[in-house]
Amino acid sequence: MAEILLADVYKSYGKTEVIHGVDWHIEDSEFVVIVGPSGCGKSTLLRMIAGLETITNGEISIGGRVVNDLEPAQRDIAMVFQNYALYPHMSVYNNMAYGLKIKGVPKAEIDQRVREAADRLEIGEYLGRSPRQLSGGQRQRVAMGRAIVRKPSVFLFDEPLSNLDAKLRVQMRLEIKKLQERLGITSVYVTHDQVEAMTLGHRLMILNDGYVEQLGTPIEIYENPLTKFVAGFIGSPSMNFIETRLEEDATTVKFSHKTSFRLAGSYPQFKGRNVSIGIRPEHFFFAPDNPEAIPFRAEVVEHLGADTLLHGTVDEGESELIVRFNGISTVTQGETVPVYIDPANIHIFDAQNGKRLEVE
Repeated sequence: MAEILLADVYKSYGKTEVIHGVDWHIEDSEFVVIVGPSGCGKSTLLRMIAGLETITNGEISIGGRVVNDLEPAQRDIAMVFQNYALYPHMSVYNNMAYGLKIKGVPKAEIDQRVREAADRLEIGEYLGRSPRQLSGGQRQRVAMGRAIVRKPSVFLFDEPLSNLDAKLRVQMRLEIKKLQERLGITSVYVTHDQVEAMTLGHRLMILNDGYVEQLGTPIEIYENPLTKFVAGFIGSPSMNFIETRLEEDATTVKFSHKTSFRLAGSYPQFKGRNVSIGIRPEHFFFAPDNPEAIPFRAEVVEHLGADTLLHGTVDEGESELIVRFNGISTVTQGETVPVYIDPANIHIFDAQNGKRLEVE
């Protein structure tokens, strides 16, 4: 087991800087997820930890040992890739055993490790097969088994579920989570899927264009996003944003030219400033008797069973919103209904730099 420390880590390709001063302490046995849109630098950062990419500046240590100049094989890590990276001419057993054979592990110990890992991953009956005889989910289990048998200090996962269908992704996500909890191995997982990030990670790193936007637990980030980018990226459907202006009383904002609503606190230091108001779809409530409710016209209704998504507008199309109601809603397309927003669930961001504004 090992902790991982990233200290002021930078990565550049020529004059192009792609990772900008990352600082992060990953605890021993912790499962952390690096999440962000495609091209934000998350896989590059993971490959730097693995030793597959050199560091331009900064320091990476694993288990108290600086690994900047160590080869991947010397870092005591195991990596699971998106494309499985299995040897097509080898059986499942030999794919899992190959790394141990190279290290000179005794034959009896290799056999024990391989069979234990195969049983844990429920692929024991496939040990004699070749990778082409397996499904995508089974191949991914073999790739994980190959990593497990090495008994590394750190697991690194580079979008390992991207090639799987939706149902299998859910199943494998649960398997990875249970496996990590059982083994207690420090794990770093890269994904662009915010649902995977929220369900897997003890803590998350949100990356945007090579910069760390926020670090924290999934719930901390969901409830208190520090930037507009994080607020919009985490959550499905994504947060609604209304571009508006903080009124001179510093306690209300214009929803549209007809409608205003109050905030949970006062922002006197920001009065008159252009702001982005963020409201999650699930924080709208049907409220026919509330005088503070606003008129919402449903233009598209999506019945999802457990939830209903309403896509619509306020004040003749001036503001477009997504509203989520629990259960099957009776709202029909074209209907206008009163919805209420609890001021405690409103997020307010600076319109220029996207940073969260704190109540005074």
